[in-house]
Amino acid sequence: MQRMRITFSRGVNVKYLSHLDLMRLWERALRRADIPLAYSQGFNPHPRISMAAPLPLGVTSEAELMDVMLRKRFSPYSFFKVVGEQLPNGIGMVAASEVASSLPSLQSQVRKAEYRVNLSTDKQKSEVEEAIQLFMAKPNLPWQHKREDEVRHYDLRAMVDRLWLIEWCDSLCVIGMILRTDSTATGRAEQVTLALGFPDAPLLIHRVRLILASS
Repeated sequence: MQRMRITFSRGVNVKYLSHLDLMRLWERALRRADIPLAYSQGFNPHPRISMAAPLPLGVTSEAELMDVMLRKRFSPYSFFKVVGEQLPNGIGMVAASEVASSLPSLQSQVRKAEYRVNLSTDKQKSEVEEAIQLFMAKPNLPWQHKREDEVRHYDLRAMVDRLWLIEWCDSLCVIGMILRTDSTATGRAEQVTLALGFPDAPLLIHRVRLILASS
């Protein structure tokens, strides 16, 4: 049994692909590449594929992580090449490497995620920097988020590890964020930008990396 860890990107043209559809896409690509997948036991066996953290709809990424269990050994170089040839436009292979099968599940290792967020704004650079400083100085920030018929109440400040201004130019600014992303809670970039005083939805939310417990 071999455990292959894949790093992949998701572009703008597939940013509204659901997590389930993304899993199906990968399963088809792996089968077309004739990868010797390992399957679960039971009445309805399925490939042992797991992603680190679901990517929200509308978010692009350059470093998503996925583990694939193989029933026999396959070189990472060959895996990268043959699978990459089966992927549709918008999904790209970044890296493939073997990791120890004894490691904890990928999902249980995720702690944080780094984002780059593009925003349209009429704020001056100093105003954006001040908004970030004020947010980070808060000990807590009670917040509520309505999703369908459910209203969630939580501490938004506890979801944010770090904020910084990457770029400001005329009516556009780019903010970097490191947000909590684990089995109990997930920070949402669009909620943070609202709290910073940006009323309009971000132009782009891009996940730069996932931070694991071992990182």
